[in-house]
Amino acid sequence: MKLQRFGGKKLTVLLLVMTMLAVALTGCKSGDKAEETSKITIGIPQDIDGLDPHKAEGAGTREVLFNIFEGLVKPDENGNLNPAVASDVTVSEDGTVYTFTLRDGIKFHNGNPVTVDDVVYSIERCAGTDGETPLVSAFSNIAKVEATDEAHVVITLTAADTDFLSYLTTAIVPKDSTDLDTNPIGTGPYKYVSRSPQENIIVTRFDDYWGEKAFLKDVTFKIESNPDSIVMDLEGGSIDMFARITSAQMDQLSDKFQVYEGTMNLVQALYLNNAFEPFQDVRVRQALCYAVDPQGVMDFVSAGKGTEIGSSMFPSFQKYFMPELNDTYNQDLEKAKALLEEAGYPDLTFTITVPSNYTQHVDTAQVLADQLKQIGVTANIQQVEWDSWLENVYSGRQYEATVVGVDASSLNAPALLSRFVSDAHNNFVNFNSEAYDAAFAKAEASVDDAEKTAAFKECEKILSEEAANVYIQDLPEFVALNKKYTGYTFYPLYAQDVAKIRLADDATN
Repeated sequence: MKLQRFGGKKLTVLLLVMTMLAVALTGCKSGDKAEETSKITIGIPQDIDGLDPHKAEGAGTREVLFNIFEGLVKPDENGNLNPAVASDVTVSEDGTVYTFTLRDGIKFHNGNPVTVDDVVYSIERCAGTDGETPLVSAFSNIAKVEATDEAHVVITLTAADTDFLSYLTTAIVPKDSTDLDTNPIGTGPYKYVSRSPQENIIVTRFDDYWGEKAFLKDVTFKIESNPDSIVMDLEGGSIDMFARITSAQMDQLSDKFQVYEGTMNLVQALYLNNAFEPFQDVRVRQALCYAVDPQGVMDFVSAGKGTEIGSSMFPSFQKYFMPELNDTYNQDLEKAKALLEEAGYPDLTFTITVPSNYTQHVDTAQVLADQLKQIGVTANIQQVEWDSWLENVYSGRQYEATVVGVDASSLNAPALLSRFVSDAHNNFVNFNSEAYDAAFAKAEASVDDAEKTAAFKECEKILSEEAANVYIQDLPEFVALNKKYTGYTFYPLYAQDVAKIRLADDATN
């Protein structure tokens, strides 16, 4: 992953203006038949948790909303930050003042022009300037946001933050938005049409989009909560695409599908509720780490194609990823038993609560349960629906352990590491470490990139050594796409960029 950096003698940077080419072809050939096929149905494993982009929690929600909303900048498939609602930015020498130039002629989906007041509103809404907890934690560093004229917005920070620009993928929405959860209005290549809970979300191409227009006109995101129906629905034609199929499902597909292979860019782990009495003891957590063989999990769950990880960082974040942490706990069953005996839990029993719609995580839980039997630990598996998992596990923290994948919402280390600060609102594992809090605070306060990177790596090391969780893998991603279409593109974070998908017959146009 390449994260575009800003610097130079004057620390003044202009974001390259993306070429504005009006695309004559929109993924449709002339004629009624081609127009009718200028649509796609994409299967997704669970319903979204809302349409308000500032409050969305689930990675599956964000990858859908990626097509509707944009920030001042926008990530691309190479991990660069490109201009979106803003056409350029100037950064002050001390790194505390960001001056954004609003893109000329950019419109919201309702046809209204985007104004600097909309930008100020959107940033302030997420910064908690009304006294509420910031919706974007990094925005707590904002001292003020102001429009200096009709084309410029200035954001002043209380302290320099070299990662700040990466947070400005935060959606820009209209100032007069009354209810984004029922009437989401953004600036992206697709605009919202409708939502039927537990059934689908429908969007259509925004023909006044400022950038390159989407190829396909109509898109339906269809909820496929039953993993056993995915292959049947793909072959039957009720869905044209499904991301993150399993290797077993891949083997069942006919040759009318192209399977794209990439990585999920997430941290799959056995996440432990550190507030649950046995897991308050670091020796118990370490024992589970010594008992687990990640390669054995990968062989069963992902045909051996996953990438082992030893902390809360995945390989696409090359700058921060520490492969050496994979060896913190090489499988040692006798050591695991000894640690449990020492901690007073020789016959430990606990429950792994796992979302039933994610086959990879259910399969992982089953392998882990088998591996833990070797040290006398009984791990019972409780499958729950996604909404229940969100409410009781993620938000309510009423669980003992869970298997899930945690992704990054933005292109920076805090996107993965901030949740383990003791008082973080999204610290769903209840990890509490003074050493971790200190290392994270040091990283956040530093304006020296090398020092910041070293501090974030110290955070990863602490998570590994203190066995915050049992880390397993970054799963491979297999995307099934009907060969009627082409153009699927992987991103270094959770995103389904439907605007790049087109009819295969138009691939050479």
